[in-house]
Amino acid sequence: MHGKKDQKGKKPGRQEEEKEWVPVTKLGRLVKDNKIADLHDIYYHALPIKEYQIVDKFLSGETLKDEVMKIMPVQKQTAAGQRTKFKAYVVIGDRAGHVGLGTKVAKEVATAIRGAIIDAKLNIIPVRRGYWGNRLGAPHTVPMKVTGKSGSIICRLIPAPRGTGLIAAPPPRSFSSSPVLRTFSPTLVAPPKT
Repeated sequence: MHGKKDQKGKKPGRQEEEKEWVPVTKLGRLVKDNKIADLHDIYYHALPIKEYQIVDKFLSGETLKDEVMKIMPVQKQTAAGQRTKFKAYVVIGDRAGHVGLGTKVAKEVATAIRGAIIDAKLNIIPVRRGYWGNRLGAPHTVPMKVTGKSGSIICRLIPAPRGTGLIAAPPPRSFSSSPVLRTFSPTLVAPPKT
């Protein structure tokens, strides 16, 4: 054997470093010591989540799904020319009322996606679910009309009957019909900007 590598070609002790989580925040220490039992306790007290391992502890990898929404090159003009980086948008959710959106810019696509997944875990929020009409079965839509605005984009979610599906233009449909948000059947209206 050449060098200090094991049979698989990896450096010894590398996996142990990645798996072992040493919390650096008070919330992280409370979660690791099992003093906080549920993710909703964190939301109830409006505590900021600064470590993505907190989300990993409560929402396991089997239930948490991620989808890369967009990867785009961004450029910065320098004296030597243009410097190109990649910006990744990732949506993450567990199909049970938790969803997060993350962005990251990096020199490589894989690094940008990994960073965006971590950012999405830090930005994960609970989504309130409700009914349209009779309260039979599991909640299937948003409980009321919800309007959100980011920059010049306005998005409005309207409750819809069970089985309606998604009624929206193609760009909002791609976000709302992703596998992480499959539990909803809202009518999505994005008013045109005049």
